[in-house]
Amino acid sequence: MSIDRVTVYAASSQALHDDYISAAALLGEILAKAGHEVIFGGGGHGLMGAMANGALQAGGRVHGVMPAFLTKIEQGHPGLTSLEIVEDMRTRKEKMLEGSDAVIALPGGCGTFEELFEVMTLKRLGQYLGPIVLINTRGYYDELLSFLEHSVKEHFMSPTHLNMWQSVAHPADILQAFGEAPAWSTNALHESAAVKAR
Repeated sequence: MSIDRVTVYAASSQALHDDYISAAALLGEILAKAGHEVIFGGGGHGLMGAMANGALQAGGRVHGVMPAFLTKIEQGHPGLTSLEIVEDMRTRKEKMLEGSDAVIALPGGCGTFEELFEVMTLKRLGQYLGPIVLINTRGYYDELLSFLEHSVKEHFMSPTHLNMWQSVAHPADILQAFGEAPAWSTNALHESAAVKAR
């Protein structure tokens, strides 16, 4: 699968350990040097800003999508290739996934969790087929990944669903993760139902 446009979910919080900031900046740099266009939430602070800065400084194309009400609280990143102002959060999420070939989740809070689980659900339903990769800086996502495995153990999810995402400890591994992501089918929902029926 060819990857051109990459969606990145990330926190806007500024009260974070330097390791998170450094990893986000490195991710942006790596994506830009690999020729990937980046789309993200448009913010200039926290991991959002660090990732965007890393990509821009490496000559990358970075596009932000921000709902109008957030511009009253946080200005959009001033140096982006483009910044699109949309009506609300639902539209923002839709726009961030339009034409996306892969999704990356940097560490984040409830907004990042919501975005991540939405794209996982879309992949589960065969509506999104690209790689989904969690950047597990400082083991941030360890407990979430453990919980997802617990969900499989308790039969709320199929073992096959564990192939919907990958986790890497360091941004340097992101390109390899893209290349190794298992193929996913538009018939994923029906294939899963067929397995249960056997």
